[in-house]
Amino acid sequence: MKLIVGLGNPGDRYERTRHNTGFLTMDIISRQLGIPVTRRAFEALIGKGTVNGEPVVLMKPQTYMNESGRAVGKAAAYYKLDREKDILIIYDDLDLPVGNIRLRSSGSDGGHNGIKSIISHLSTRRFNRIRVGIDKDPRIPTIDYVLGKVRKEDQQAYQQALERAAEAAVKFIDTPFDKVMNVYNVKEKNE
Repeated sequence: MKLIVGLGNPGDRYERTRHNTGFLTMDIISRQLGIPVTRRAFEALIGKGTVNGEPVVLMKPQTYMNESGRAVGKAAAYYKLDREKDILIIYDDLDLPVGNIRLRSSGSDGGHNGIKSIISHLSTRRFNRIRVGIDKDPRIPTIDYVLGKVRKEDQQAYQQALERAAEAAVKFIDTPFDKVMNVYNVKEKNE
């Protein structure tokens, strides 16, 4: 079984903000796979299905970003998931330019409170992740920036990154993550 988690904040106020990049990517994945993410469980909205014979759970934690680990930890324990192989987290990254994605199988929280919470609840830094670039603007306080909307001139590159992140996440369902990383991290270097 695979658990794919898109991070964000619940509520209309946050709907199209940079910090909801994971939710926006999850919406694309949900549509592509035909798995609605509407059922409430584990303090999250989830959708369950099977893709190429592999059971999959899609998740949007509803705890707000800073407590995302509660939902992920509950689902990981319930389904007895291998934290290194079966979990994929998708989230926004201030250190990547808009339009870029970066896949990693482990690492620090990089100052991202959602990832910090997940590391705490899973008791490991070794889980798969897709970081989607939102860039940063040093003139704007970080909290205001991440809770703001993507600039009009960045919309196309941002949407393409969401689509590429969703595509990589779908590949992860039946492909070892190191092979997915090789395709999507190399692809980005060549662009």
